[in-house]
Amino acid sequence: MLEVSLDLAAFLIAAAFAAGFVDSIAGGGGLITVPALLLAGASPVEALSTNKVQGTFGAATAAIAYARAGHVNPRRQIGAAALAFAAGVAGALLVSVLPTGGLRLALPVILIGIAAFFALKPGLNDLDRAERIRPAAFTAFVVPLIGFYDGLVGPGTGAFFMIAFVTLAGYGVLRATAHTKLLNFASNLGGLAAFAAQGAPWWVIGLCMGAAQIAGARIGSRLAMRAGARIIKPLLVVTSTALALRLIWQML
Repeated sequence: MLEVSLDLAAFLIAAAFAAGFVDSIAGGGGLITVPALLLAGASPVEALSTNKVQGTFGAATAAIAYARAGHVNPRRQIGAAALAFAAGVAGALLVSVLPTGGLRLALPVILIGIAAFFALKPGLNDLDRAERIRPAAFTAFVVPLIGFYDGLVGPGTGAFFMIAFVTLAGYGVLRATAHTKLLNFASNLGGLAAFAAQGAPWWVIGLCMGAAQIAGARIGSRLAMRAGARIIKPLLVVTSTALALRLIWQML
């Protein structure tokens, strides 16, 4: 049985489709779905946990699409994905224990910095560059840090993975996008596991939204693979800026 009325369910499903499209390209789908869930009457915990339910479908769909197209080898990411999952669980379990006020204040500044980086840095394209950190160190330190953040706070996780792959691992924009999706899926799933243990998600509407996420993610990932940095960069700039502005508005 749906947790909301049919008209609200239709609204949430449409929001999930749009979020799946945006998230598969540049991340930031939660910018659409979390406010939609809050408008539909979900409590903050219900909104965050239901967002994890539906978001896992979109992230998984995008990860599969990029893998099938040869942009990423999932087998090489299994270890990193396991760390992201564990970190996502830890972050979600500690969400009521750790103080996050300072991080939330800094988050809009960080997101605007990411938007400025992708908007203004010359030469950012789909070509790989020299790595600044070894893959083992990236997996051991960067992946768990961002995965923990996903479980603890959440907004901007895809953008953080993206900028880490571009600036530290030396990946081109399209390759970075492809490698982000499995890790984002894993940390999302970890956060969901922790929230599910508390009985917080709206499961039925979350699964309905998940189906819409799949459709949006399929279209978005195809567009990203066809256009590469030409579509990924501007959409990443827009979503990071919009998320920063939304967070500032919430504070005020």
